[in-house]
Amino acid sequence: MNRPIFEEDALASLRPGPSERDHIHSIAAVIVKKIQGSGLADAMVVGSVARDTWISGDRDLDVFMLFSPSVSREELEENGIRLGREIVEDMGGIPVEKYAEHPYINTIIDGLDVDLVPCYAVDDASSIQSAVDRTPFHTRYIKEHIGGLEDDVLLFKQFAKTGGVYGSDLMTEGFAGYLCEVLVLYAGGFGSLVESVTRWKPGMIIDIEGHRQKDFTDSLIVIDPVDPRRNVAASLSLRRFEEFIDLCRAYIDHPSSAFFAGRSAARITKQELQSAIDDRGTGFYALVFQTPHQIPDIVVPQLRRTIGGISDLLSRNDFVINRAAGYMGDKECILVFELIVDTLPALRCHMGPPAHNQVNAKKFASKYLESPVFSGPYITESGIYAVEIRRKWLNARDLLSSGDIFQARMGKYVEQSMHHGYKICSGAECWNEEFSEFLYEFINCSSPLKRLGTIVQGD
Repeated sequence: MNRPIFEEDALASLRPGPSERDHIHSIAAVIVKKIQGSGLADAMVVGSVARDTWISGDRDLDVFMLFSPSVSREELEENGIRLGREIVEDMGGIPVEKYAEHPYINTIIDGLDVDLVPCYAVDDASSIQSAVDRTPFHTRYIKEHIGGLEDDVLLFKQFAKTGGVYGSDLMTEGFAGYLCEVLVLYAGGFGSLVESVTRWKPGMIIDIEGHRQKDFTDSLIVIDPVDPRRNVAASLSLRRFEEFIDLCRAYIDHPSSAFFAGRSAARITKQELQSAIDDRGTGFYALVFQTPHQIPDIVVPQLRRTIGGISDLLSRNDFVINRAAGYMGDKECILVFELIVDTLPALRCHMGPPAHNQVNAKKFASKYLESPVFSGPYITESGIYAVEIRRKWLNARDLLSSGDIFQARMGKYVEQSMHHGYKICSGAECWNEEFSEFLYEFINCSSPLKRLGTIVQGD
């Protein structure tokens, strides 16, 4: 396959070298041998390392412990955690118990981020008892079909990383590694994939096995080759989908090495944040509270629900919102609200029913005839009853600091955490080191093409 020279140059840095391969495979072999020797479970290396589609420098090693389906869920978790701990401690690591659908062991061994995950050794993907049971089937499928396209997967992954659309976690809502591999298989290569994406629209369906058994309404629908009832792209948001299309169109028009340059995390200082807020002239507020002791798959959707609920509360009180976003940190979560209007006059005009609506008009007028008001009730030029009353909240900070905030729609665990205490910050008070990258992205919100700069302008 003839590739542009800059793609070949990119691949030279993306392919793991012999020493890197030997290192990760030797650690994997030791872990596999220890699992197999336990007599409790079989072992399988999964993920991009097993499929030879990992990018040089990636330090993730995933090893699954496959237990008999006859074992109870309780035994699976208990034996899986115990075995994982024993192996990690035997190899000089410190075991850390983490949780997804069920607990697993994470550790660092010789610079590698290692996950030891218990699952069931089911006969086919339709018989899975937990979501992770599907992963070994993904590994087998890709290993059987990816031959000759490994470099194309590396290019696609790096292209997506540079564009900021790689990662299926709920904060990113982008492309998972397995999704990248399936899409490369579908298109037959990186170049043909990018070219085809330029014509995609929301609702695009890809089913390389032709076995779909369920309808989906997601932005991109990629039927899992090993599970006809699953959309591999379910975690991909409409925003990331459209950004990906935009990236591909730009690459076709102006191909460049910049699309594979990677993307380093940018952070904002407290002074830079204050300067940006001053320039924007907006009201900048944040709620900060302890991160709930739940997995991100539970907390992040609840953050979004809470952001929507508080945004509605602010809007109902006439505080106009420009944008709002949230971030889940290891220790604390932050919800940011940028307001076009954050201070209001005491007077608020409250509109009622049309005057000709006898029953409701009478109720409206009676309610305010004896109440302290600025003006009214009166009938407007459009024939609507109105009254000018005193506003409850004159500035957004007071509202956000009040008990009224708990009238907003919130996620269960987020609300529980906020009831234990939250900080209301404004301006540069919103800054701390844990949130500096998130705040940079919020202030400098831009498309992937803007972040790539003049490269896409045909220089």
